[in-house]
Amino acid sequence: MAPKQESSDEGSIDPQLEWELEAGIPQVDDPFIQKYYAGRQALIAQEKKKRHDRLFKQTMTPIAKQAAKIMASIRRRELKTVWTSEFEESLMDKNGGNLYPGMMFTLARDRIETTELWKIIERMPKGALLHAHLDAMIDIDWLVDQALAEKGFCILAPEALSDRAKRTTGLMQFRFYPDEEINKQKKPANIWSADYTPNTPVPMREAQRSFPDDDTTFKKWLISRCTITAEESLCHHHGLDAIWRKFTSAFSVIGGLLYYEPFFRRALSRLFGQLASDGITYVDLRAAFMFEYRPQGQTHGQVGQFDEFFTAFDEEIEKFKKTDAGKNFTGARMIWTVFRRLDNRAIAAAMTECIRIKKKFPHLVCGFDLVGQEDKGRTLKDLTPMLFWFRKQCAEAGVDLPFFFHSGECLGDGDSTDENLFDAILLGTRRIGHGYSLYKHPLLIDMVKEKKILVETCPISNEILRLCSSILTHAVPALLSRGVSVSLNNDDPAILGHGKNGLSHDFWQAYMAFENLGLEGLGTMAENSLKWMAIEDQKPAEWTRTITEGYMGKGIKAKLLREWRTEFEKWCQSIVMEYPLELDSDEEDEDEAEESDDEEEDE
Repeated sequence: MAPKQESSDEGSIDPQLEWELEAGIPQVDDPFIQKYYAGRQALIAQEKKKRHDRLFKQTMTPIAKQAAKIMASIRRRELKTVWTSEFEESLMDKNGGNLYPGMMFTLARDRIETTELWKIIERMPKGALLHAHLDAMIDIDWLVDQALAEKGFCILAPEALSDRAKRTTGLMQFRFYPDEEINKQKKPANIWSADYTPNTPVPMREAQRSFPDDDTTFKKWLISRCTITAEESLCHHHGLDAIWRKFTSAFSVIGGLLYYEPFFRRALSRLFGQLASDGITYVDLRAAFMFEYRPQGQTHGQVGQFDEFFTAFDEEIEKFKKTDAGKNFTGARMIWTVFRRLDNRAIAAAMTECIRIKKKFPHLVCGFDLVGQEDKGRTLKDLTPMLFWFRKQCAEAGVDLPFFFHSGECLGDGDSTDENLFDAILLGTRRIGHGYSLYKHPLLIDMVKEKKILVETCPISNEILRLCSSILTHAVPALLSRGVSVSLNNDDPAILGHGKNGLSHDFWQAYMAFENLGLEGLGTMAENSLKWMAIEDQKPAEWTRTITEGYMGKGIKAKLLREWRTEFEKWCQSIVMEYPLELDSDEEDEDEAEESDDEEEDE
């Protein structure tokens, strides 16, 4: 729609208009200017035909279209009243900088959760979560509380954590020890003292009581070892390697806490409840199986074998599905992951265990991936012989373990890490984890679309791990504009400082940052998550067919898509009922004009 001419007061001539007419400046109403605007609108509409959400937008019901307009109106209002400091000093962020839409997540999070759009998006049915690392999904403060409350649970270390430098980076373990083991000590061990005997267990409560730092507490210290702090997330000038060192170290600390059976079972139940309450009905989890899972009351577990882990995983899924909170939760499966930095012998051992567990728990293991800092690990090219060996072993064992590769989680263009994208596609990955550098490869974009490969994008993770400075500089709009299929994911919410599980933060960030996204964009990505979820084993042809058939198929994915669309329509109706006065009449006119243009072009 063309810009509107400013009206002058009745009975007077606008001096600005009078000057323009005398100078011969064209007016908005002039036919040739209107013709230019019509051509401009047609060009925009033509470009939007290539976008990822074209089909979804065409199939939106009148109620959904009305909800989209209401959300867009609220978005415009909040851009002017919430994400600006022009009007009130109180709108300055806590670090003294100006508030603006798309600002760094760590600074924006608290304000995000006070907005109307947050309340709306939090209630949205979001489909499936496809990219989430299990050990980075558990709320750290809750997990530390479990350790402090568990009788016999201890901290130990290979050397004393006797100064702040050692407490910042020193190695440590967490294990259960029976009373008789603790009572063997001649005097209580003090892990904070220089005379601490290496690897002597110290009960968690005793370690908390004797913690020596005056400017923090034991609990805050331990949480800081398991998370990327606000300060660390903001220091982008330190580069990728520094943040990845902290990120990697956090996993090792969390694993010592999480993979003790009582904590693990309670954590799963809590996690599934959080996901379900955020509108997520299914999750593909990832875990790197290099940890030691310890049964209740045991100090040690079997090394390299994970039968007890998957038994507990299976039981907790089924238990949750029988609760009121889990009545719409369809389940969880595991993408087995291996650290890409390992040598061939270690990778072969992990692959062998993966196949064994797949045969014993076929309904729980759904695929295979490689993880770790991509540019510090081995490339897919280097690992290709091992991956072909793995395929051969799978075929001989009669199991199907498709690839869901991390690739392109980097800033390079043409280096060996960036080229992992080529190998991921050639090796038949069904989804690409992150794919941040994919937008630089026009041929690969076409191949991804042709082969129906989904990109699991993780905007907040990419920001905090220093691939982009904020959501505004993220690569995902470049993919969406080219019609690449994308899903939104949270990656590592507990470590990265989300403060809660689910997808609401990533959905809100994307919606608020990108004008072109809209409700139809969010809906498309939620829909994609259900089309590309690994809820059942499928051969390549069947996998592709169910994605193509979508709602019209006869399998479980089609059924869940139809159920999701019903819930989506209910949610849209609730928006229309709750915010009937939010619609901006000018925007409604523009949307109707765009729809009219689309219909004419389709004809």
